[in-house]
Amino acid sequence: MPWYVYLAYFLGGAFLANAIPHLLTGIARRPFPSPFASPPFKGLSSPAVNIAWALGNIAIAYLLMVRVRAIDLRQWSHVTLALAGFAVMTFQVARSLRRLRPAAPR
Repeated sequence: MPWYVYLAYFLGGAFLANAIPHLLTGIARRPFPSPFASPPFKGLSSPAVNIAWALGNIAIAYLLMVRVRAIDLRQWSHVTLALAGFAVMTFQVARSLRRLRPAAPR
């Protein structure tokens, strides 16, 4: 399999993970940081903008994991790459949100 397919699966998992917090906060009708906020990634965007951003991330994940070459969920290498991208993005989102909302003192 060509190298770009592995990269597509990894990035597809990352885009899928990035869609989740934007979609959930948008559905909950709460503002949330997005690239379209002012300042980008630090200000808050409206719920509608976050839902649109989440749907865009899902569309990109679909293009990367299905249209580049359909992911075979029975192949461990395919699933592992997508989960690795998902995990990396999950930790990145958690780290960036920690900067926005510091932990309460103990």
